[in-house]
Amino acid sequence: MRLVVASGEAGRRLDAAVAALEAVGSRAAAQRLIAAGRVLVDGLTVPKRHLLRHGERVEVRPESPPPAGLEPEEMPLVVRFEDEHLLVVDKPAGVVTHPSAGHRTGTLVHGLLARAIAGGDDPTRPGIVHRLDRDTSGLLVVARSPRAHRRLQRLLRERRVDRRYLALVHGPAPPALTIARPVGRDPRARTRMSASAPAGREAVTHVRRLEEIGPYALVEARLETGRTHQIRVHLEAEGMPVAGDPVYGRRRDDLGVGRQFLHAARLSFPHPETGEPVEVESPLPPDLAAALERARRAAEGAAAPDR
Repeated sequence: MRLVVASGEAGRRLDAAVAALEAVGSRAAAQRLIAAGRVLVDGLTVPKRHLLRHGERVEVRPESPPPAGLEPEEMPLVVRFEDEHLLVVDKPAGVVTHPSAGHRTGTLVHGLLARAIAGGDDPTRPGIVHRLDRDTSGLLVVARSPRAHRRLQRLLRERRVDRRYLALVHGPAPPALTIARPVGRDPRARTRMSASAPAGREAVTHVRRLEEIGPYALVEARLETGRTHQIRVHLEAEGMPVAGDPVYGRRRDDLGVGRQFLHAARLSFPHPETGEPVEVESPLPPDLAAALERARRAAEGAAAPDR
């Protein structure tokens, strides 16, 4: 890519100007290209802090990511929306979103490789824009091109992707609540996140009660930000831990859920190419639907008068 610095761009930092190119997409990616000598100004390498001057010629040579060495795997997956730019998949519980330490095979990425997913800086996470915990089920949008990936990430940063979850929590739950607590790594248990961590990042969750069910409540949680374990951490911090959660629940799994009762039920966003609204819904999977019915029956039995 080549560009000539216009008068309006004069005085701008090189890394900022390169990051603004759609094919680059981020300041971090721009700085990597500059450090690798793949950005030239008037034919010379210059530091990322270089202030552009009117008329300078900038040449950017993006580098293709190295092959990931991933192989497609057969996996029964439900796709709720699909076109040439992206797809929305209904991830089952028990499936890890992308490869990581201890999960080199059997991930959602492996199951989607045959569907031409692409985009992102990490070759082990092609197309992945956001993620769900292994034992959280529901909707994920996945990109099919670097351009769609960049645009979807921008929509997430701008908080234009509406992500709504259904959760069964230990009550009581208020009719509505906005939880604004920073979320960061728990300094006492590194496998947990915490809403009182000293170096937490901004996190906002909007909660709406849908149904009171005896000692439980069915709630809808809407993410404004997307931190690791955010909904589970926020609900625990407010005294409403998710039923069945083995990490943040701290109560017995009396309903036999077997995992956290958390399901990404609705996903909506403007299409990254057309701007048209994309709205996708996912029903509760059978295990959570059965646990919800058990909770309702137990609540009805407890409320029935003695005969």
